Amino acid sequence: MDVASDRRKPQVEEYMTRDVATVSPDTTVGSVAKRIAESDKHSGFPVCDRRRVEGFVSARDLLLASNDEPIFKVMTTDLLVAHPDMKVNDAARVILRSGIQKLPVVDDAGNLVGIISNADVIRSQIERATPEKVGKLKRTLEQIHEIELGEERRTVPLSELTPTQGKVYADELEGRRYELDRGLAEPLVVIDNGGTLLLADGHHRVLAADRLGIDEMDAYVIVIAGEIELGMAKTAAKEELEGISDIDVVDYARHPLVQTTKRLQSQE
Repeated sequence: MDVASDRRKPQVEEYMTRDVATVSPDTTVGSVAKRIAESDKHSGFPVCDRRRVEGFVSARDLLLASNDEPIFKVMTTDLLVAHPDMKVNDAARVILRSGIQKLPVVDDAGNLVGIISNADVIRSQIERATPEKVGKLKRTLEQIHEIELGEERRTVPLSELTPTQGKVYADELEGRRYELDRGLAEPLVVIDNGGTLLLADGHHRVLAADRLGIDEMDAYVIVIAGEIELGMAKTAAKEELEGISDIDVVDYARHPLVQTTKRLQSQE
């Protein structure tokens, strides 16, 4: 096995959530049930005595218990956990095969240091795919313009982005909003052309973020030291695209081909 290659695989500590909501063993069933009912993110909690994980309690564990019963009497104590150094792929196998949604992450002393969910696993796979996309675009630009380009990861303000496509589809826009709500959206791909930030990939994500009130997003940025003439910049200028507000949202149900099909059906 290639040890160096294995070390490059993403680890649990890179994608786990570190700020974990927990409950203590003495918390009552009624109190935990109320927290679950009032939350749109939690269907259960790790049970910790100080930092040490003693068990896990889910909504199912509470169903037949009385409200004043302490959590340590109903919690699951035979639970699966992950280690921060564990490969994300290995954690994914545990999550998939066990049918659970979240895996507490503990250190060598058994102390809770985070939690990794099936959504975190999906996000890790998305982010691994994006660098390949960036690398391909970077190499293409270098070959076309015979220059060497830089690459970096940074947060970009949406207000400073120049779009390079003039329309997005409403159904896909809703899909990107769903992903953003769950932290699953991949980073944008942006070209910094002498200070002008051209959005190369992620138009649906950007518009969805704007509608959710998000001002900035994570991005892979291809950096051009001096401004050069890019084809996508010409496209933006031709379509008078200066900011994300210039992007039109198209309802796919009103696509000409769909309308034609409907008309044909009505004529039969």
